[in-house]
Amino acid sequence: MIVVLFLSFVAAMVAGMLLIRWAHDHATRYGLDMPQRFHVGHVPRLGGGSVLVGTLVGWVWIAAGFNNANVNWSWAGMLACAGAVLPATLGGIGEDVTQRLSVRNRLWLTLLSSALACWWLGLSVPRLGLPWVDEAMLAFPWLGVAVAMLAICGLPHAFNIIDGYNGLAGVVALLVCLAVAHVALQVGDRQLAAMVLCLAGATGGFLVWNYPKGMLFAGDGGAYLWGVVIAIAVIFLVQRHAQVSPWFPMLLLIYPVWETIFSSYRKFVRGVSPGVADALHFHQLIYRRIVRSVFHDDESRRMLMRNNRTSPYLWGFTLLTVAPAVVFWNNTPVLMALCGLFVVSYVVAYVAIVRFKVPGWLRR
Repeated sequence: MIVVLFLSFVAAMVAGMLLIRWAHDHATRYGLDMPQRFHVGHVPRLGGGSVLVGTLVGWVWIAAGFNNANVNWSWAGMLACAGAVLPATLGGIGEDVTQRLSVRNRLWLTLLSSALACWWLGLSVPRLGLPWVDEAMLAFPWLGVAVAMLAICGLPHAFNIIDGYNGLAGVVALLVCLAVAHVALQVGDRQLAAMVLCLAGATGGFLVWNYPKGMLFAGDGGAYLWGVVIAIAVIFLVQRHAQVSPWFPMLLLIYPVWETIFSSYRKFVRGVSPGVADALHFHQLIYRRIVRSVFHDDESRRMLMRNNRTSPYLWGFTLLTVAPAVVFWNNTPVLMALCGLFVVSYVVAYVAIVRFKVPGWLRR
């Protein structure tokens, strides 16, 4: 599996280099007044294309049998997975290039990807770890399909919300992929491990250009690709292996998922559509309230350094959920309790930052 991991890494890195060199003109269309803009200059937002290239190269390598890791993945299965991923990813890339694809249209494209994934791959969430809910899902199998579609449709938008600073969403996706691969290997599912390791390698190749220099951004295409592939992978993991708790992926992905839910809630109470972008997400508050200004005469370098200092706070925040999820991947009560603890901790931290009640040792 090391070979396919390295191959995906190199393919994504080379694709990213070519995009930086030849596909930067579209970046001028990204408005200077966008609320989520925390950089100076015009940076290509087509990093999702490089991650897609790296991932597909790895998947084709596996399906063609060019590996010695005892990974069996048929061409039909690989093409079905790739076909399900493409509508959402290409829609995101289309938005990155044109800046004209509405939120509603992108939502429809992610919904199409979720429908194709459930249809072609037979995806369904068999249980949620709650007895009365599990009984209902057993009696009405379509409920499991509906939950799977909701997860595959929603997670891409969750990753898009946390994709605000250099390396933030990319490292979160990388950590999640490695965690999924670890648990997949624990239960003997080498195919699933190889599938997400291709995405992990491709993400690493993209991060070469994204962090710390910020020469290439993932854009909507990258966020949607991470969301769809990871959602498919964790549903496969729970569906195929009864010993894996359905709350393992919930704790693993609780940061982007809860960020999305909480953001929708605060916009709702303000009478604002959840689709309207703002600058009040958790990572944006950390940028403004915790990461102290970097004094430098060059505005672009000052903003870049501040941008780079923001992401490690969220990486640490993510590790606080990824690490226990990997340790307790088959223990539903503990995973549920940890999810509740995260939600409480997030709200407390958010309120503290808003009210400027942040310990001095956290600021730098």
